Amino acid sequence: MEHPIYRVTSVEPLGGYRLRVGFDDQSAREIDLGEVLEGEIYGPLRDPATFATVAIDPEVHTLVWPNGADFDPAVLHDWPRHEAAMRELAKRWSLAGV
Repeated sequence: MEHPIYRVTSVEPLGGYRLRVGFDDQSAREIDLGEVLEGEIYGPLRDPATFATVAIDPEVHTLVWPNGADFDPAVLHDWPRHEAAMRELAKRWSLAGV
């Protein structure tokens, strides 16, 4: 099964846990990550100073943070389709105390 490969080309913090993310197909999406920041990797991003360190990885062209957190560019590009599943994962991580 083939799926398009997207690259993140820009990121702009919008306040809170919201980002405006640009892609190589000239599209852009406003994404609120607030409800998925749970668990060992994503939980530390709840700290506003840590969240603000978001950058674009020059090799894989996605959003990354210094603690190793990242998101698949295809998930970001198609966020409305993946958001519910990501929220469910975050709930599980939270309940598991991860």
